[in-house]
Amino acid sequence: MDHSKVIFTGESGLLGSAFKKVVPDLIYPSLEEFDILQYDQMKEYVRVHDFEQLIHAAAFTSPPLIDKDPLTALEVNIVGTANIVKLCAESSARLIYICTDYVFKGNKGNYTEEDPVFPVNKYAWSKLGGECAVRLYDKSLIIRTTFGPDVFPYEKAFVDQWTSRESVSVIARKISRLIDRDILGVLHVCGERKTVFEYARSLDRSRDIGKLSINDVNFDVPMDTSLNCDKYNKLIGIEQ
Repeated sequence: MDHSKVIFTGESGLLGSAFKKVVPDLIYPSLEEFDILQYDQMKEYVRVHDFEQLIHAAAFTSPPLIDKDPLTALEVNIVGTANIVKLCAESSARLIYICTDYVFKGNKGNYTEEDPVFPVNKYAWSKLGGECAVRLYDKSLIIRTTFGPDVFPYEKAFVDQWTSRESVSVIARKISRLIDRDILGVLHVCGERKTVFEYARSLDRSRDIGKLSINDVNFDVPMDTSLNCDKYNKLIGIEQ
C-alpha cells in the first residue's frame, strides 16, 4: 500500500497524534480541510488527494459530554461516519473504522468479534451507529479497541474494573500493522485482560497510583469490557 494514498481522519486526537509518530507519511487533513459533516468539501479534497484507503478515527468521544449533548454525537459519530462510508464506496477505497470496547455490555469480558453487542452509554450507542453504517460497506474493517494516554491521567484507578486497554502508542503501532494487509470484517485490537489499576501501574511502575472501586463513584461503570484479541494475534502475531 502506498501510504501517500491513505487518509487518516481525527489527526488532532489522541490516536491521530500517536499515529503521526508511527506512520508519518499518511495524509492527515485538518478539520478545516476535511470536515466529515461537509460532504461536498470532502469530495473536493479527495478529487485533489487521490486515496485508496481511509482510517476513520475522528469522533466525539466524551461520554459525560455526550450525555448532555447526544445530538452532536448523532451528527459526528453517526452522520459523519455515514458520509465517510459513502465517500469510500464512491471511490472503492478500503475503510478502517475505529470503534470501542464499550459496544459490549461489560458484564462478562473476553468478548470476541462474534459476541452480541449492547452499548453501555450514549457514547457507545453513537459509535455502534457508526459501526452499523460501516457494515453496509463490504470493503471495510471495523476495529474495536481501547486505549488511553501514555501517562495515566488520574490519581486513582479501579481495582475491580477489567479492561484490555493499552497506551495509545502501543495501539497505534498495532493498528498501523493492518494498513498493508487486506483484512476485512471486524477485528479486536488490544492488550491482555487486566484491571484498570494494573493497566495504570504498567504505564509507570515508579508512580504511586491510588486504588478505587467502581462502587465508590456516582456513575455507572461497566465491570468487564475486556476484548479477546486471539484473531488479531493469529493474523498479525503478538507484538513483543
